[in-house]
Amino acid sequence: MKKVTIFTGVFLFAVFSLLNLSGFGQIPAKPNPPRLVNDFTGTLSAQELQMLEQKLVNYNDTTSTQFLVVLVNDLGGYDPADFAFRLGEEWGVGQQQYNNGAVILIKPKTQKSRGQAFIATGYGLEALIPDALSKRIVDQEMIPEFKNERYFDGIWRATDVMMGLASGAYAADDYNQEPSAAWFVPILVFAIIFFMMKARGSANHIGGKSNLPFWTALFLASQAGRSHGGSWQSFSGGRGGSGGFGGFGGGSFGGGGAGGSW
Repeated sequence: MKKVTIFTGVFLFAVFSLLNLSGFGQIPAKPNPPRLVNDFTGTLSAQELQMLEQKLVNYNDTTSTQFLVVLVNDLGGYDPADFAFRLGEEWGVGQQQYNNGAVILIKPKTQKSRGQAFIATGYGLEALIPDALSKRIVDQEMIPEFKNERYFDGIWRATDVMMGLASGAYAADDYNQEPSAAWFVPILVFAIIFFMMKARGSANHIGGKSNLPFWTALFLASQAGRSHGGSWQSFSGGRGGSGGFGGFGGGSFGGGGAGGSW
């Protein structure tokens, strides 16, 4: 009787193990040499990969904060959040003493499956990039671009915002404000430029023309409002030159982050 029980237990264990292996794929192995941008789907061009890699390496060299971008064809049965957290832990994204890493996980949309995107933050970034802002970055910066097959643009916009938040270039409240309040900014800028034109036109009355044409002023005013629509597209994340990526620092992840699908 004992032999039957032992045999049954071993058999059931083997069956459940096989089911587990068939239901969940493997987390991609850490690249060697290490890279911060890893496209396992062939979605990004070589030039786009290089531009994103250099941007994130510069930021890592300047701040020690590491943003990892990973594109995969499928999640192997994992929930997007679980996949991103496991990836961050296994690769050790961020510095061990600061846990200042983040994983930007993207599964592009196909004819058979929805697209998925998730931002997972390490312990040290959870206060600077809280879950609500991660969700907003995914929804406002990434998914609108991804819907139009502009994956590079969506990743670039998302990393701009994350760099600004992580570096303290602006507060979370500045990004979290509703875009409806942005109308006041271009009007204010336009008003200032208009009065400057009036003053300069009076000073240069002999020439009969202002040094700043009306349409130029209007263009400048319209551009001023662009930085208040939930997107900061000019944050470069470091100005100095940089070599290759030196490697991950052993950071840990605790469950912070958010995602979305399209």
